[in-house]
Amino acid sequence: MTDARLIQRLEPTGLRLAPSQVWGGMRLVPVLRDVVRGDLRMTLRTYDDVAAVVSVKGGLKEPGLKYVSYVPHGLVMTWAGRQAEAVYGAQLQPSDGKRLKAGPFSIRLMHRMVHREDRRQLRMLPLHLAMEGFLSLQFSGPEIAWSEYSREGLSRGLDPRSESSVPGWALPMLDGALRTFEIHPQQVGLLLFKADVLLSAFVVAHPEDYRALHRTLVEDFYGGLLLQYGFLGDVPALGLTLDASRVASLGDLRGEVNRMRQDWADFHGFMAGGLFGANVTSTGVYKAGGFLLQRFHTSLDPTEENHIGEAIVGTDGTLEYLKTYRLSSAQTRRAYLLSQLAESDWHLETAAERLRTTPQDLAVRLRNAGFGYLLKDSVLEAAQRKHRR
Repeated sequence: MTDARLIQRLEPTGLRLAPSQVWGGMRLVPVLRDVVRGDLRMTLRTYDDVAAVVSVKGGLKEPGLKYVSYVPHGLVMTWAGRQAEAVYGAQLQPSDGKRLKAGPFSIRLMHRMVHREDRRQLRMLPLHLAMEGFLSLQFSGPEIAWSEYSREGLSRGLDPRSESSVPGWALPMLDGALRTFEIHPQQVGLLLFKADVLLSAFVVAHPEDYRALHRTLVEDFYGGLLLQYGFLGDVPALGLTLDASRVASLGDLRGEVNRMRQDWADFHGFMAGGLFGANVTSTGVYKAGGFLLQRFHTSLDPTEENHIGEAIVGTDGTLEYLKTYRLSSAQTRRAYLLSQLAESDWHLETAAERLRTTPQDLAVRLRNAGFGYLLKDSVLEAAQRKHRR
């Protein structure tokens, strides 16, 4: 039976958007929550290692599927039936994996993306949970030994599979925006735009938690658009005016201000339309009381804007946590190619028909996408010769 809390269409239920704040090419849209339940809290756990090796399958030091990345921090989630409290200080520093020294540096070995630490406490690695799910799509490779595939492709699939990203501190403008702008009393999140392109959304359940986590946005990773659009000019501040002809009292003025704020929210929601309102494919990760932690991705259609992310939804459908990453066009194309192959049972001719191309052109596209190792050298060479002709 499908869990009703699994997201099929991403909606900002229980949230509203405030007028944006602009710093150069950055546009930050505060996300507010009018009703705070108080039974889900999150706090920060920092790491100072050069990299983390997370055991996705298998033991900490045993052979198995591993995820390797720079992980600057994790989130510790606590929940309760009525009111939960964020945990701080010594409570926040239990043994989280093991550290291996490598000269002056250290590498952290960690159990799973989501690790239960107490009866009502969970440690998770934000964004890395979503990225690990993205990397694992079609990871096993061909299940049928088609003659076109290499021995490596048949035996190991997509192992290893990697994607690149950009840390937030690579763009000083983001740091300046986060330091400069005010945080609203009811603010629980932020929509981050660069050159008016939505790069990321971050939402938590409680305003106090957001204040403590606000600066972590500069440590998160983003797609190449963060730097690519960094060379563009400033974005315009959005200005709205009051209709003076409709104001004859303080009540009228209050109504006009509310209308103006709603117009702002509607426009910012329109700007984020590639995420909010999008159909998504979700997978449940962990049930925590009445909450469901899940990760998702949008359609992966190369003609559309695409995001991956993770979310927590309450029993009433309220979006209590959200963290997203915008896929680049190249990342979307790679995922789309793999999905078409998987839906065709990895048969090149069938997949080529679905893509309205030839098997030879599909083989060249796979090589250009970085998946040439899946095919035999002879198949690639023949495809390249025909492609050149």
